[in-house]
Amino acid sequence: MRLAVTLSALFAPALLAAGCAAAPPALPPPETVARVDLDRYAGTWFEIARFPNGFQDRSRRCEAVTATYRPEGDGSIAVVNRCRDMAAGGREAVAEGTARPVPGSGNARLRVTFFWPFFGDYWVIGLEPAYRWAVVGTPDRENLWVLSRTPAMRAGDYSAALAIARREGFDTARLVPTPQPAAGSAAGPEGGAGRAAPQPAPRTTPDPLARARLDLAALRSGATAAR
Repeated sequence: MRLAVTLSALFAPALLAAGCAAAPPALPPPETVARVDLDRYAGTWFEIARFPNGFQDRSRRCEAVTATYRPEGDGSIAVVNRCRDMAAGGREAVAEGTARPVPGSGNARLRVTFFWPFFGDYWVIGLEPAYRWAVVGTPDRENLWVLSRTPAMRAGDYSAALAIARREGFDTARLVPTPQPAAGSAAGPEGGAGRAAPQPAPRTTPDPLARARLDLAALRSGATAAR
């Protein structure tokens, strides 16, 4: 009884303050696209930007992130996520999971598991008509990913993706560009700041006199070895 009284006294001020504070109006869930063609959505996507999250940023530092989807015969989707963990010297980290469409969602809402029986939400809130890029989030707006079929996005496409995310109530200021070495840049959209793409070494014309000297040296060396 004394313990119950002590706990009540401890938590009462916090509960009272929470009850007196005006609760902000709840936002409706983000709106997803009307329909996703899973066969067209299949294949590999490059992560262009993301909200920092526990799996990719807590114990890891993921770069060169890709997600590959493959429809299965039972209606599920095989998921393979890959990244280079820079906290482990660039070692590849791989996570394999399964996704299942939510009935009645037009395949725009999926439930994904990497560790059964735990599932997470995967909502497609933006999808370019030709399936060149997509915007994926969670209904609580705590997670957001911008995906592209190529390692870099055109600046106009990236701006369109951000506009969709903002329209659905996501705080796009939290987005962090994902370095994609294949794009030669540390920034998601093309033209953004980042590492310059490596340039091929310039081709040089060999000096005929220097080449003749090398050939003569090689002949002398061969003659010495044959003795």
